[in-house]
Order: sequence, then C-alpha cells, then structure tokens
Amino acid sequence: MRLSTRIAAVGAAAVLALAGCARDDNPGNGTSGGSVDLDCDAGGDGPKVGLAYDVGGRGDQSFNDSAATGMQRAVEELGATCTEGEAQDGEAESAREDRLRQMADGDYNPIIGIGFAYSEAVDAVAPDYPEVNFAVVDGYDPTPDEPNENVAYLGFAEHEGSFLVGVAAAEKTEADHVGFVGGVNNGLIQKFQAGYEAGVKAVNPDIEVDVTYIEQSNLSGFADPAGGKAAAAGMYDGGADIVYHAAGGSGSGVFDAAVEAGEGKWAIGVDSDQYLTATEEQKKHILTSMLKRVDVATFDMIQSVADGKPLTSYQTYNLEDDGVGYSTSGGFIDDITDVINGYAEQIKSGAVKVPETP
Repeated sequence: MRLSTRIAAVGAAAVLALAGCARDDNPGNGTSGGSVDLDCDAGGDGPKVGLAYDVGGRGDQSFNDSAATGMQRAVEELGATCTEGEAQDGEAESAREDRLRQMADGDYNPIIGIGFAYSEAVDAVAPDYPEVNFAVVDGYDPTPDEPNENVAYLGFAEHEGSFLVGVAAAEKTEADHVGFVGGVNNGLIQKFQAGYEAGVKAVNPDIEVDVTYIEQSNLSGFADPAGGKAAAAGMYDGGADIVYHAAGGSGSGVFDAAVEAGEGKWAIGVDSDQYLTATEEQKKHILTSMLKRVDVATFDMIQSVADGKPLTSYQTYNLEDDGVGYSTSGGFIDDITDVINGYAEQIKSGAVKVPETP
C-alpha cells in the first residue's frame, strides 16, 4: 500500500518525550477505559524494541493501544523488552527524528513508529543507522527512488474492514441514515470512509450517509474527544442513528455522544474491539468495531527481527489474512453475522471490489 501524501513538519519544537514502559502519567493503566498493560521491563533477553507512539499515546483505547498489545505479546512470547516515546500535539518534525535517534542510540532494534506521521522522520533517520530495523505502521516511503533497505511500511486494507461494519450499520439502522466521523481528512482516513460507504450502499443504496472530519490536516484531530463528540452529536441530532468513527482517541467523544443521544443510537469503534475498553454506559451503544490488527503487525515486525529476517518495504494486512475484521462483543450484531460474513467471503474471493477512495 502506498500513500502519496507527504507529511509536513507542523508546529514549534516540543520537548522530547521518551520514557520506559512504566508510565506514571497514565493512572488508568490496566483498567477498563484506561491503557493496555505493558511490562517493558520483564527482564527478557529477546529484542529491545523502541515504540514511538502517535499523538494520544498508550491509553487511546484504539490505534496506539493496539500496538502496545502486540508489544506485550512479544514480551511474553519472545522475551522482548522495550521503551516508549510519544508524539506531542503540534510538535516539530525534528522532535520525531530526535525520538527515533534516542532509541537507536540506546541500541533498540526494531524501532516502530506508530502512525503515518513518522514516515518522514524514519526516512531521515534510518540511513544513519543501517544496522537498525525501522517500521512505520500505516507508513509510506517519502523517497521511493532511494528506498531505505532497513525500513518496513506496515499497511492495512482498512477499506475492507470498514466495508463490513458498513454492512452492519445498514442492516441495523432504523432511520436509513448513518454517519462517519474521521479524525483528519487525508488519504488514509478516506479509505475508512470509502469502505464504510460502500458497505452501507451494498445493502441499501438509499441509505443516507453523513460524513465529517474533525480536522482537515492538523493531527490533533486524532486526540480531540470534544471534537469527536460535537461531530457525532450533530449527526444524531440530524437524524442519523449509527455513527462510525475513524478518529483515534477522539472516538471516545463519539461514544459519549451516542450515550447522550439516548436509546436507539449506536456508535461503531475502530482499530481495536472498543467495547472492551469502554465505560459501562458506552458499551450499551457500541454496535461493533472495525478491527485493524496493529497488534499483529507490531508483533510480526518484532518477530521478524528476532528471527534474523526483518521485514522490509511494504507489507499489507488484509481481510484474507485476518489483518482486518469486525468485533461481536456485546452481542448486538449476532443476528446478522451470516450476512456480514457472506460479504467477507465475496471480498476474499474478489467477487466484491472495495473502493479505497470515496
């Protein structure tokens, strides 16, 4: 998967945030609605892994937490240890580069940037550390004519998984009116939108689909629960009864909006099974989640280094290899899983081609 959008440096320089895995700034660690448990200092003799999280960090109940889950598996199965760094909202590109360099200087290998915004930084840093293996989740090569042989770009068929939750929304809507909230309006998040809309329309082309983005380019759109809540609330007030978000940490606001909208209003989570980390009130309104197995990609990268055969170049995780899917927690879609799975089989066979752009 190639993304053509280049990520520009934004904002002023921020203080480098690089710490071990015990995080005193995350009191919710290990609790429902909090961060994923991650024991980086378990004392194993496996790979030393650097995890560079995107804005929101561990505890976002979504993208970053899924990576942490994959890291914890590596701790348990491969004896891995790790360190964490977290991007700050509005930080300069140099801050991302410094974070990666500090990890490389600390002999961490592999170093994994969680999120496409690390693509430029990895491209700048990787040539200086040819013995270190880098990976970027959702990444792209900014200089394809001069590829770095020690970099892997871990991508996903988000449009395929989003198609399936679109089918779920179309099957469950009572209003024939649903919505989509994206965190940032870029090529990656448009894949979620495109797949979702296609899934809805495959079931019933007359269903109305509202679309809004929290931010047009600012990455803070992935860490703005208030913005997510406002966007979803507007859709519920406008008649939609189901809203799917692809907005990272902002998705918690979408769930809150569904709760306040009341009975019969649903939200659809993203990346991980968000029912499992939601509050008790939110759980009553989370219809399903689109599963994007960042945990699998993270573990695969670490294992490849442990095996001496590090992944490089573009790797895509799709529906065929369980890289994407949907959740059934809560039992709210148990009566339509046969329908959803039927579409899944058509996608796998090639009978249904899911668009990547709206």
